[in-house]
Amino acid sequence: MKSSTASVIIGVLFLAVGLLGFIPNPIVGDSENVIFHADQVHNIVHIASGALFLLFGLAFPASAPGFMMFFGIVYLFLGVLGLINIGTSGEGKLLGFLHVNGADNLLHIGLGILIFLMAAIRPRATVRV
Repeated sequence: MKSSTASVIIGVLFLAVGLLGFIPNPIVGDSENVIFHADQVHNIVHIASGALFLLFGLAFPASAPGFMMFFGIVYLFLGVLGLINIGTSGEGKLLGFLHVNGADNLLHIGLGILIFLMAAIRPRATVRV
C-alpha cells in the first residue's frame, strides 16, 4: 500500500474517532466507563490529526511518508511519556492539556509504531510484462 493511500485511510479513521468522541459511546469519550478517555480537546486533536493525514495523503502524496514517520515518532513519544507519567491504569493530563488513560497510552505506542512502519516499509515495485 502506498503511503499516500495509508495516510488517507488513517485520516478518515482519526476523523471518525474524533467525531465519535462527541457522541456518548462505550469506546471513546469523557465518561468513566469508556475504554479510551478523550475529552473535547483530545477529540479536536484527533480531528486535526485526521485532517492533516488527509491533506498529506491527497494534496501532498510525495510528502506523506515523511509526515507519517514524523507523526509515528510523535505518537510513540506521547505513549511512552504517558506510560511514564500516568501508567497503564488511571487517567490524567499529558503535557498539561491532553486527557488520557492507560489504554490511550498503549494505543498511542501501538499506533506510533504502526504508522511509522506503514511509511517506512515501501511497497515492492511491480514488473509489468
